[in-house]
Amino acid sequence: MRVLLHTGKGGVGKTSLAVATALGAAEHGHRVFVLSTDSAHSVGDALGRPVGPRPVEIAPNVVAQEVSALAELDRSWSEIQQFLQEMLRDDADELVAEELLVFPGMEEFVALRAVKEIEETGEFDVCVVDCAPTGSTLRMLRLPDLLRFFMENFFETKRAAARAVRPFANRLGVGRFIAPDAVFDAFDRLCGDIEDVHQILLDVDRTSARLVVNPARVVVEETRRSFAYLSLYGVATDAVLINRVLPENAAGGYFARWAERERTELSEIEQSFPVPRFSAALQPIEPIGVPALRSLARELYGTRDPADLFSRSRPIRLEKRDGRTVLEVDLPNATPGEIDVAAHGSELLIRVRDFQRRISLPASLIGLPLAGVMLEKGVLEITFSPS
Repeated sequence: MRVLLHTGKGGVGKTSLAVATALGAAEHGHRVFVLSTDSAHSVGDALGRPVGPRPVEIAPNVVAQEVSALAELDRSWSEIQQFLQEMLRDDADELVAEELLVFPGMEEFVALRAVKEIEETGEFDVCVVDCAPTGSTLRMLRLPDLLRFFMENFFETKRAAARAVRPFANRLGVGRFIAPDAVFDAFDRLCGDIEDVHQILLDVDRTSARLVVNPARVVVEETRRSFAYLSLYGVATDAVLINRVLPENAAGGYFARWAERERTELSEIEQSFPVPRFSAALQPIEPIGVPALRSLARELYGTRDPADLFSRSRPIRLEKRDGRTVLEVDLPNATPGEIDVAAHGSELLIRVRDFQRRISLPASLIGLPLAGVMLEKGVLEITFSPS
């Protein structure tokens, strides 16, 4: 099943283009599922009709759903919820316990678990995901690394400690502060589900990110950074969707300066994103409803199938050069001063501005010193000394 992740800065028209992409794919004969993982759902707003947490058909061969992250947490990990409620019973109410479960990135990843369930039905060819704005999406992509680090370094130790301390805690009347095995089992399942979703996101043959951008300086700058961060976390971007471009027939008079500024930003977009770009003009009225969004899809993609893989790339690659192993990471738009690389045991830590990625190294590279780090034409090359 093809998975298309639509994200972008808030307010750029991400949801409208996501639904338009789904409707356009259906016109090319695909069975399509539209999944909203944005906590501020707006798929229903774009369609001009209600869309809730249950799948609903919005057009022939198109089904939509706005996932409730809290409902998913309650359904799948009630043991954790009950433990928190018991632990906080004197200081907080049920709502506080629910909110404590939703730490940064968790909502989006829990919602994305639906992608796996949709695929398992075998009823759909394409899943179009209306993701949260880029900031939340990037926090989501950091979550698997953090959970993996916790599981590998602390989980079993804490579980064994809890088992040892629990009898004494019960006798002292503070047993409610020690998590039972059911909570550890639930957390283990949670991590397993997140890792399954993570593998879907990293599968460049079926999953692509599509960045929605407006030709405005602030939006372009954020999108350039997001492009680099997605590559850092191993998610391939196959296209950039440029929304609300001023039509040529409206570029004179009062809008002359606006049009000139847009031309500058469109040139910047062309230079910044080495993937196919699709454009849609600023509409005379807001495109709401299936007919309007279908028309938007035709303008955006022309005769091309929106479900196609427009650019095939693997953002993180290992290769051999002159007897040395080189790890390549695509970091378009990054500069050398923004990057820091360090090896720690079995992991390689790469920091780009405020974002850090832990990359697990194959056994053959663990312990090898770094022979060189170089950023060349948007590609970070990390060379390991031979053993």
